[in-house]
Amino acid sequence: MKTTKNLVIAALFASTVSFAACNRSNAKNNEIQNVTTTTVDGNTKIQVALLLDTSNSMDGLIEQAKSRLWNIVNTLTTLKYSGKTPSIEISLYEYGNDGLSQSANYIRQVTPLSTDLDLISEKLFSLRTNGGSEYCGAVISDATKNLKWNDGNASMKLIYIAGNEEFNQGGINYKEAISDALKNDIYINTIFCGAQSQGISMLWKDGADVGKGKFFNIDSNQTVQYIATPYDQKISDCNVRINATYISYGSQGYEKKMNQEAQDANAQTLSGANFAERAVSKSKAVYKNESWDLVDKMKDDNEAIGKLKKEELPKELQNKSTDEIKTIVTKKTKEREEIQKEIAELGKKRQEYIDAEAKKSKAQDDLGDAISTSIVTLAKAKGYTVEK
Repeated sequence: MKTTKNLVIAALFASTVSFAACNRSNAKNNEIQNVTTTTVDGNTKIQVALLLDTSNSMDGLIEQAKSRLWNIVNTLTTLKYSGKTPSIEISLYEYGNDGLSQSANYIRQVTPLSTDLDLISEKLFSLRTNGGSEYCGAVISDATKNLKWNDGNASMKLIYIAGNEEFNQGGINYKEAISDALKNDIYINTIFCGAQSQGISMLWKDGADVGKGKFFNIDSNQTVQYIATPYDQKISDCNVRINATYISYGSQGYEKKMNQEAQDANAQTLSGANFAERAVSKSKAVYKNESWDLVDKMKDDNEAIGKLKKEELPKELQNKSTDEIKTIVTKKTKEREEIQKEIAELGKKRQEYIDAEAKKSKAQDDLGDAISTSIVTLAKAKGYTVEK
């Protein structure tokens, strides 16, 4: 009940940002520098599977994953291939949890590879730790075989597995599982929760070496250190405005719109900086919701409105003509693009501030740092460029 109460409070806070603050932000629209609107290249994908140990000792790891999701997404959005923005798909697995089936090696695919970033956030926040028999080889094998990996040469396919037990536990040999992954150009990165020397002796580094990926060790009990910036509140104000540009449709439209607000609330419960990080993600081309939002849907299909049944539209649009609805959607599209440009410019300034402040600190890497750093390194090796 406490968690639910916190989410409600955060949602109310996010939706009641002062009108004056929004007006100040609107007044600065004319000062925004030109920011190029990008589109997503669906043929090139960055696919990332996160395999998280949810045994009893891993509460800190799950908290770090919640705290760093949008930071990881924003790192992914800086990557270009041949000047184009790849599509981003993330999958979530949990393993090592005694609440899961023994016959399934205590493994659960929480989400498939998906572009629905709100879904990933929702499921990540629902994870709970319990018990623990951690079979790394088994979960790598499951992710390799049961996720829909892209076969394009330019696509980047990465598995990140995080945990703190022996890497060679279970009936499936981790080297064989990794060999199968490499046959599909899937690279294995390992994140050991504990001392580096332990990670080496417990074969986590060997897993990364065999998998042609990166090995990291982190303190999973460390609280994520956020760097608050002068731009966080302005970005959060923009988030309220951008939410108002979404027009839900279809059988799941209302539910998906509510989930968007719920994930705003989840981010807010962690920190204002994390909330701003999520808002920056929502300004990017990869944050796309054509399955339930008319604005995004019409970008893919300009005739989409004429194909929808009356009952699939929100009540306020059901008695309007197709031309009237198109006019409304066009207006919302322009509003969103302006807000996205505003957030993009603020986001650049925010990241510059964070980078400058981070140089003054010697904080130990956390889960997000480990993933973000290695993604950039591996992407450059594959011919991607980084645009900030």
